[in-house]
Amino acid sequence: MDDLKSASELAMEKVAKLGEATDEERLRWRYLPEGGKLAQRYLNGNSNLAAELAGYEEKAKKYLLNGIHGVMLGNIGLPRSGLAQRNNKRAMDGLKLIKKDKIAVENVFSKMRQLFNHYVDYGEQQGKQAYEQLKAEFEARLQQAAQEQLGSPMVGISVENHPQFQDEWRRLLAQMELQYISHLDEYKKELEGID
Repeated sequence: MDDLKSASELAMEKVAKLGEATDEERLRWRYLPEGGKLAQRYLNGNSNLAAELAGYEEKAKKYLLNGIHGVMLGNIGLPRSGLAQRNNKRAMDGLKLIKKDKIAVENVFSKMRQLFNHYVDYGEQQGKQAYEQLKAEFEARLQQAAQEQLGSPMVGISVENHPQFQDEWRRLLAQMELQYISHLDEYKKELEGID
């Protein structure tokens, strides 16, 4: 029985083997999340990001900027609504504030804007067409099933509320948006490589 150790004893042994944290690790642990909080306040319109950054020591800024960068990139997505478009603009403005190479950043943002415009102009139209086509196909399948089972067609079918229709629509929409998302992910990776 003396050979058995408690979970806390095992955990303490593992921690002891890890050794002391370095100063760099401590800075990262402290300021990376703090950068995320700064970014969130900025995105919510509750702060002046440049002014807040100026209040930190130089050695902390690297980690703050990494935290800010991650949150800003995470808040850029497909412009599915007016709110999403405003969030994209705010996040892009925030990234522009923290990046040194403004020209390279603007070049990537230009590609993002083209992608967003295409999504809004054509993606929405394609989505409406695909929705109507799926709805017609689903109605036809339900009518055929009703004809086979009941011997007569159904009247007043509301396929849009049918769970299977909703599942198929979500799957189709995700498939349609995948091409836009993959391009957007490429642009985000480009931004990661810019100082």
